[in-house]
Amino acid sequence: MSKRDYYEILGVDRSIGDAELKKSFRRLAMKYHPDRCPDDPHAQEKFKEAKEAYEVLSDPEKRSMYDQYGHAAFEGGMGGRGGAGFGDMGDIFGDIFGDIFGGGGRARQRRGADLRYIMELDLEEAVFGVERKFDIPTQVNCHHCNGSGSEDGKTVTCKTCNGHGRVRMQNGIFSIQQACPHCAGSGRAIEKPCKRCHGDGRLEETRTLSVRIPAGVDNGDRIRLTGQGEAGPAGSESGDLYVEVRVREHAIFQRDGNNLYCEVPIRFSQAALGAELQVPTLEGEVGITIPAETQTGQQFTLRGRGVKSVRGGRTGDLICRVMVETPVRLTREQRDLLEKLEATFSDDDQHTPRAKTWADGLKQFWSRVTS
Repeated sequence: MSKRDYYEILGVDRSIGDAELKKSFRRLAMKYHPDRCPDDPHAQEKFKEAKEAYEVLSDPEKRSMYDQYGHAAFEGGMGGRGGAGFGDMGDIFGDIFGDIFGGGGRARQRRGADLRYIMELDLEEAVFGVERKFDIPTQVNCHHCNGSGSEDGKTVTCKTCNGHGRVRMQNGIFSIQQACPHCAGSGRAIEKPCKRCHGDGRLEETRTLSVRIPAGVDNGDRIRLTGQGEAGPAGSESGDLYVEVRVREHAIFQRDGNNLYCEVPIRFSQAALGAELQVPTLEGEVGITIPAETQTGQQFTLRGRGVKSVRGGRTGDLICRVMVETPVRLTREQRDLLEKLEATFSDDDQHTPRAKTWADGLKQFWSRVTS
């Protein structure tokens, strides 16, 4: 299968300079690096493709040969050093990923891990906002060594990487530079580890924090508390804490976006004759008029009685669904009255319009089945 053009792979034209070429490769490397796309089965192949293209085009001699002969320049012994993509990749990784993750010389120290805390709220708390305190176990800077990990506060040049912060790892034909595992890329090592944290600079601790939940949050909304995550190693930057909202089910209301829904049970006499009812809202009861001949499932909208989103915009509505209840535990008198009422209904369906529609549909169904 023929290979794609290297310039096309990197998304550049043939007159591009070295700086823009590197910038294009950095963008693709960040996008398709396997460590950043563990769930994408095609990411690794795209990353290798971009890497191969950059190795050739960033080398003036190889680029000149490629511009003249194309891919054939590296096939059949025409002068490539082992073929495109199979040279020493240490310089590429050291240069490109060194710039991305720490810049040229030493790799940047890792920041502390981000944390997530699930906070359950009642619907009223989510709608109107609330301030809550909560406990979270995390890693904090060691108080004994102020997070340095050193008993006497001193560090020495790392003997593993000789202070460079990077080591070269050989894996078959590839040679890759990565952060030194002994000093985590800092180039400095601890000679006398702290007795409390054993040189890590961090200790396990449960912290009590306070967070202000803004009005209008919904399921899945997150509030970021900057710097409240785990402390970074050796006194480096702390991660962030994300408080994720979970709203408990409510006994009366259901939320859909900015609208609230509730069911309002009524007697069939109220539905037939009409009635004035008091219905609940989050701010107290409100009166609504149920017109005569109301059917079950009919909706009545109370404008502006819903939720105002945390992101702003119009306040939602409260939609009340009427549910006509069949009476139970009837007295003898009530049963007699209902029997007298039933006897007054004729068979012309004028009192039950839906029953006529249903009967017509049933006739059509049986006609299709029996024909």
